[in-house]
Amino acid sequence: MGSSNIQPNHDNSATVSDGSTTKTDSDSETDVDEECPGPFEVGEKVLAFHNHLPYEAKVIKAEYQLNGWKYFVHYPGWNKYWDEWVGVKRLMKHNDENVQQFLKKKQDLEKTAKAGRASHIKPKSSSVPRGKKRKGDSLNKEKDLVPLEKFVNLQIPPMLKKQLVDDCEFITHLGKLVKLPRKPNVDNIMKKYLDYRLKKDGLISEAVVEITKGLCCYFNKALPVMLLYKSEREQYADAIKDDVSPSTIYGAEHLLRLFVKLPELLGYANIEEDTLMELQQRLVDFLKFLQKNQSTFFLSTYHVLEDTETCRNRRDG
Repeated sequence: MGSSNIQPNHDNSATVSDGSTTKTDSDSETDVDEECPGPFEVGEKVLAFHNHLPYEAKVIKAEYQLNGWKYFVHYPGWNKYWDEWVGVKRLMKHNDENVQQFLKKKQDLEKTAKAGRASHIKPKSSSVPRGKKRKGDSLNKEKDLVPLEKFVNLQIPPMLKKQLVDDCEFITHLGKLVKLPRKPNVDNIMKKYLDYRLKKDGLISEAVVEITKGLCCYFNKALPVMLLYKSEREQYADAIKDDVSPSTIYGAEHLLRLFVKLPELLGYANIEEDTLMELQQRLVDFLKFLQKNQSTFFLSTYHVLEDTETCRNRRDG
């Protein structure tokens, strides 16, 4: 499940949760009126959202608190470390319709993951002849849920988590946008990272070059699919034309959102375990580099949406 303190929002973009996934003594509880049961029952098999994707889970406890129904869920086959309290909005009934909705999301993610995998990150080899199905491919659809062990565990540094919170606040609550094009853009940041490794190590390893290329490829493919808030889509349509790469227009603000999504994307990439471990170390190092240069790479304030629209209207006029 990757970074368990990162949660998606309804705009399908990355935000940081308040971390309240564990039960505390201060939680207010009330006796439940048997005539007003909750939507889920103890012992019920459900789909629980975690890091943008639903996972098979089982309801262990159900309590009605002041802010509504809360459910303590366990993910079968996974360590109890992942057991957590969740609200109604993070649960779905485990039925054919909801599983089909998940499979559609999974297919979209796989397309993005395959695009990133093509950028020099070697996938695990397969002995299955082309054109033939793997054994069990058509079996239980629930097996399409991504196993926990296939997720890269990316711990985003606290200062960058705050950056994500501020980013969300600017866009969703204050109605602002990142002024485009950004300087430095994502391509510039990758170049600066390579210069940083060269200065620190005396050389630039092939692995580091592949990581930066892979990040750019993932970014360009993922940005329009899962890294934008709804209010940013019109700006994207105006900025990205004539085969322009998003990595030449967008900067650190949107690049950081990618790191929230990377665990699930890489879970679909079918990367060898040893390569995955090395990749995780490289990505953590890159996050530290972003944090070290936070004041240089990230904007301290965003533009008001109305101002951006006025400027565009004047240009069009």
